[in-house]
Amino acid sequence: MTIERRLARAEFTLTRDYPASVERVWDAFADESQKLSWWGGGDSMEPREWAYDFRVGGRDIAEGQFHDGPLSRYEATYTDIVEHVRIVTTYDMWLDGIHMSTSVASLEFEPITDGTRFTHAEHGVFFDQFWADGVGRETGTRGLLDALGRYLS
Repeated sequence: MTIERRLARAEFTLTRDYPASVERVWDAFADESQKLSWWGGGDSMEPREWAYDFRVGGRDIAEGQFHDGPLSRYEATYTDIVEHVRIVTTYDMWLDGIHMSTSVASLEFEPITDGTRFTHAEHGVFFDQFWADGVGRETGTRGLLDALGRYLS
């Protein structure tokens, strides 16, 4: 099989209002045990590797095997953290050992009357045969934000 060498880019911004305080939503990211409770593929995958280092320069790793599907690997580096305000990461994704993308994501936490307005903005670069996956990335992120909402309720 010949792989077409090309790049694609995708950007998206997702905003959710959660009926929980900024501190509670923040802790869902900043506290390892809480993040483990909602992050990832849930019942759709078998966890393989997990590393968590929530600090500027720290790295997170989440790897899992989808049932009857590919091995997914996420490696992130925290580039900016302002407590209760924002988290910025760069992260790379692999499927079955093939590097598929590099992204920059910003997570913003804003207090509102009934809780927290959470904004996830992302710019991704997709490599070679994965060049069309921008829509899939947004769909996957929507799923994570849904899981966060269920966790917070």
